[in-house]
Amino acid sequence: MRIGELSRRTGVPARLLRYYEEQHLLHPERTGNGYRSYPDSAVAQVRQIRGLLDSGLTTEMIRAVLPYLCGPGRLVPAPESVPPETAALLQGHIDRIQARIDCLARNRDRLTAYLAAVRPEGR
Repeated sequence: MRIGELSRRTGVPARLLRYYEEQHLLHPERTGNGYRSYPDSAVAQVRQIRGLLDSGLTTEMIRAVLPYLCGPGRLVPAPESVPPETAALLQGHIDRIQARIDCLARNRDRLTAYLAAVRPEGR
């Protein structure tokens, strides 16, 4: 399928699909006239890339983990096949996510306590 059809089927603008190609996340073939040609499996791959981006991973991280993904929600590498750099990259991202969760939880608790203090009893 050509880039316009992939864009329609995934809801991802063609401009972003070209960017994913530049970032080595997508690898379309080229037809004789130079047009990009994507297999049907590219629809699921683009959706997976979008999900990973939405979860906060950078294109660099996605490029590192994409070879180990078998489909949305499925990660099945043999533990020894994941390079230490990839594991460290993911651990750093997990640590940043946890720090944000901790910060949000503290703010929620402070705001809840403040709201309880300023609300009249019975409300």
